[in-house]
Amino acid sequence: MVEQEIGKTIPAEQLVLGLQRSSALTVERFIPGPSNAAARAWIARSHWPDQRLWLWGPSGTGKTHLLSMWATKHNATVVDARLFVRSPGARLQVQGNLAIDNADSPADEVTMLHLLNDAHSHAERVLMVGRLPPSRTHFMLPDLASRLRATATTATGEPEDALRATLLLSLLADRQLVVSQPVTDWLWRHLPRTGKALVCAVEQLDQAALARGVPITRALAQEVLADLLTSDI
Repeated sequence: MVEQEIGKTIPAEQLVLGLQRSSALTVERFIPGPSNAAARAWIARSHWPDQRLWLWGPSGTGKTHLLSMWATKHNATVVDARLFVRSPGARLQVQGNLAIDNADSPADEVTMLHLLNDAHSHAERVLMVGRLPPSRTHFMLPDLASRLRATATTATGEPEDALRATLLLSLLADRQLVVSQPVTDWLWRHLPRTGKALVCAVEQLDQAALARGVPITRALAQEVLADLLTSDI
């Protein structure tokens, strides 16, 4: 049923974001580095202009992790903008601070505008996350576009070498995968230098090893990750 009362969702089980392996998205598990230092500093502030902040950056650079950390600390409701729907006679309302993932691709812009207006009227904070900044995102509603383009922004960058090495080991550990150091060193050298490539590679290796019932070896990686690996192997 659709609810009009503040604090209810439409419907809650569809709109509240289910963070994959949310137990891993903690402060203790986050890997800090120069590429996310600016974002961490902004998120740690006690006040943002108009109480809104937009965090953007490439996939696999820790944006959702930062969003989850902030939401936990500030008791914020986490929603996925791709799941926004408009219902006749009622609309989504959230009580308290709000964290919006995939804010650059809302399924319904009216819902997103109402959420921002509600948060502003109640002096609540809103953290939004997307792959692109508002200035490079097309919004159909002029009011929403102008509101977001006036929002303070910060960004994460592609991980530096030290962070990439630690991230690879962390991703493997999250999936409880045991991989020898020669193989992890080889993967680190030959995978593209992006966070997204590391996430995709570990996911594909996990699926292949599980399906075949074999350990993760260099030979398996060369076969499974042929489209990802650099040519000089």
